Amino acid sequence: MEHIRMPKVENVRLLDRLSSRKAALGTLYLTATHVIFVENGSEARKETWVLHSQISSIEKQATTATGCPLLIRCKNFQVIQLVIPQERDCHDVYISLIRLTRPVKYEELYCFSFNPKLDKEEREQGWKLVDLNEEYNRMGIPNNYWQISDVNRDYGVCDSYPTEVYVPKSATAHIIVGSSKFRSRRRFPALSYYCKENNASICRSSQPLSGFSARCLEDEQMLQAIRKANPGSDFIYVVDTRPKLNAMANRAAGKGYENEDNYSNIKFQFIGIENIHVMRNSLQKMLEVCELKSPSMSDFLWGLENSGWLKHIKAIMDAGIFIAKVLIEKDWVSFGHKFNHRIQERTYSLWAHLWKNRADYLNPLYRPDHSKTQGTLCPQMAPCNFLYKFWSGMYNRFEKGLHPRQSVTDYLMAVKEETQQLEEELEVLGERLANLQKSQLNDNKVKSKQQDQSKHLGLSTSSNSLANTPQEYSNDLKSFPSRSPSQGDEEDSALILTQDNLKSSDPDLSANSDQESGVEDLSCRSPSGGGCLPSEDSGKDSDEAVFLAV
Repeated sequence: MEHIRMPKVENVRLLDRLSSRKAALGTLYLTATHVIFVENGSEARKETWVLHSQISSIEKQATTATGCPLLIRCKNFQVIQLVIPQERDCHDVYISLIRLTRPVKYEELYCFSFNPKLDKEEREQGWKLVDLNEEYNRMGIPNNYWQISDVNRDYGVCDSYPTEVYVPKSATAHIIVGSSKFRSRRRFPALSYYCKENNASICRSSQPLSGFSARCLEDEQMLQAIRKANPGSDFIYVVDTRPKLNAMANRAAGKGYENEDNYSNIKFQFIGIENIHVMRNSLQKMLEVCELKSPSMSDFLWGLENSGWLKHIKAIMDAGIFIAKVLIEKDWVSFGHKFNHRIQERTYSLWAHLWKNRADYLNPLYRPDHSKTQGTLCPQMAPCNFLYKFWSGMYNRFEKGLHPRQSVTDYLMAVKEETQQLEEELEVLGERLANLQKSQLNDNKVKSKQQDQSKHLGLSTSSNSLANTPQEYSNDLKSFPSRSPSQGDEEDSALILTQDNLKSSDPDLSANSDQESGVEDLSCRSPSGGGCLPSEDSGKDSDEAVFLAV
């Protein structure tokens, strides 16, 4: 609170950038954690809350006749435009927010002041809700190839890795420590994902400190141990997320990438994802296009293309698709964060809140049996699918002046309801199909019985050699149990006799005459269906690499 110069400012106006309606008048509050704007009015007091850590930039604009504008851009693409009556008050708010949004020590982060009033038991449950060891056990380790190591206990080797990590069984503590000294920020290769079906794995690490010629025997032994822990493959992929030119340029700073001459049985794959600074600049250009007040279609499309944002998104998606074609079914596990700055006695776990309100975060379209029937979902990566593809529901979701649109949640629920209706209809059609097949089977049984009777009748008359005259033939028919047949029945009986006699005398005619009629065979048909509805190092290039074994 000591950094807040002006905790409350009245008669502040909140502008709607795209709407021509009157600006909202209210009171601005500054707290230790949030910026709060409360609209005036006798009815419901509408409030706008912005967490300090969500603020990306603050811009104090030139004073006008109506007041001093203050532009706040947030990391979630929300843009807030305030007009403060007095320039001095605006300056105090600006200086306060600059300090509050840029903490100088970890204890100033919101997580250390957040207090949901939970008892000790509830607090511990939140931290125990996700157990890293249980997650690895679910994947099938430890096993004959991988084991847990406490070499990083008390974060003594790497402060951005967990205290317990899984490494190849043949990797000794000496090899691990030696490899960490050869890696940027001491991020040695450690297991991130394991596929028990084919013993393939994904390991993660940072870029090596190879420079132009440096090498490390322990690091080479570490990668060799990873390869041996993947018995289904004779080589491993070393996937570098950077463009190759960036990796080569980092050699001048003593970093770089693995020299294939020093590592046996590895294959290199550069993905081409730019560093964080290029990405931020691209995102800023794209957001500037979103903030145009009255852009033409050509101006908007030109600005979107010029930002390069969609190209970066495609590069990231391409990387995911490449790794997914090897084995991945889940994302990185608990790596890359400052674990030693988050001891659990001082902060609360977010997982408890997420679990309590999980209904708000569950995907309504998720089907647990989908992977078994449909396989892995793979997005279409053709360039035409990314060309001018703009997700207004993400980047402009806070703009009230845009045309009304259905919320993502409502859309998903509508799709889920439609899917359920189609599934119910499919079930009804399946029952109808089963009934038709059952009816056809019964018809076939009746027909077969009639044919058996007809054959029996034909054999009886043909075996009666004494029936040589029409009178004798008629007498023989009368010897059967009579049922006073009608004229039509007599014709049917005669027809059956004739067909049976044809079958016995002419095989070709018999084959053509035994055709089914009435209900056609529906077993080869199927109901029509629809289609399938997808730690930043400040001032440095992205140095993450991933080792994949096929």
